[in-house]
Amino acid sequence: MLKKVHHIAIICSDYEVSKHFYTAILGLEIIQEIYRKERNSYKLDLALNGEYIIELFSFPTPLERVSRPEATGLRHLAFQVDNIEVAIEKLSSFDIATEPIRIDDTTKKRFTFFADPDNLPIELYEA
Repeated sequence: MLKKVHHIAIICSDYEVSKHFYTAILGLEIIQEIYRKERNSYKLDLALNGEYIIELFSFPTPLERVSRPEATGLRHLAFQVDNIEVAIEKLSSFDIATEPIRIDDTTKKRFTFFADPDNLPIELYEA
């Protein structure tokens, strides 16, 4: 069912510091940078070896994770699938509920979310 990790989304507390870290220090390439005026936030798409891998988000006052300090910054994990209905059906067979299918405004691709046992959001993103 799962093919590969589609992307990792990270919410940062200081956008410029994190942008510098991921690009200048770790060497990830900038695919696109979008300022979302209505949210007063940035979305930075980053690639590793030419492959899209990280969405770096900023928000004016991001909330701290209350569960564990090492979880701070993790937004969700996303896995690419060929067919979202087949993947949802497989999850349903294990009594795992998913959210209604949504459409990505930018790519027009379909996606949904479900939670792991610790309530970590996991996304299925249709290829």
